[in-house]
Amino acid sequence: MTYRPAPRDLRASDSDRERVIALLGEAAADGRLTPDEHTERVEGAYRARTLGELAGLTTDLAAPSDQPIRLDGRRAVTGVFSRDARAGRWVVPEYLPVLAIFGDVQLDLREAILTSNRTVVNATLLAGTIHLVVPEGVLVETTGTAVLTRKRIDRWAREPGHGQAVIEVRTAGFGGTIRVTSPRPPRRLGGLHRGSPPGSR
Repeated sequence: MTYRPAPRDLRASDSDRERVIALLGEAAADGRLTPDEHTERVEGAYRARTLGELAGLTTDLAAPSDQPIRLDGRRAVTGVFSRDARAGRWVVPEYLPVLAIFGDVQLDLREAILTSNRTVVNATLLAGTIHLVVPEGVLVETTGTAVLTRKRIDRWAREPGHGQAVIEVRTAGFGGTIRVTSPRPPRRLGGLHRGSPPGSR
């Protein structure tokens, strides 16, 4: 069995620290933190080595959905006659349960942390919509049984060899829509990136 660290034990990056420090600055500006508390927490952010250490600095400053780093990725994403979403910096588990029943679910993976090269989205769909936004270099596969379900996938996200990371949307459902969008590669005109100045390479 391959060992995978818990989300809170993953190593933090400089950009993760910057996200937390930005929220600390907002909290100090509107009076939620005193100057001394702000200084103490910013120093803690610079010392932090894991995502869990960083997340602990902001738990009392924002709702779970507004945290700069979200570690609750194992919880099901549920849109039942409602809308639910994951976006920003969040940890995506190897298996992610998603439920869309007469509702909408959006999973934005552009800034997410994938814990596996192959992520399985176990999707239950009933007349709902599941929208995935994936970064360039991620291949999306759709499997399972979905009757009368529309699947709209950008070709950039389904070209063979598009990338090593794979998102498998394993669906069981009836009706509804699965939509996958991905940034398009830069267009080239005459060997140049669109908008490049003449003579540049």
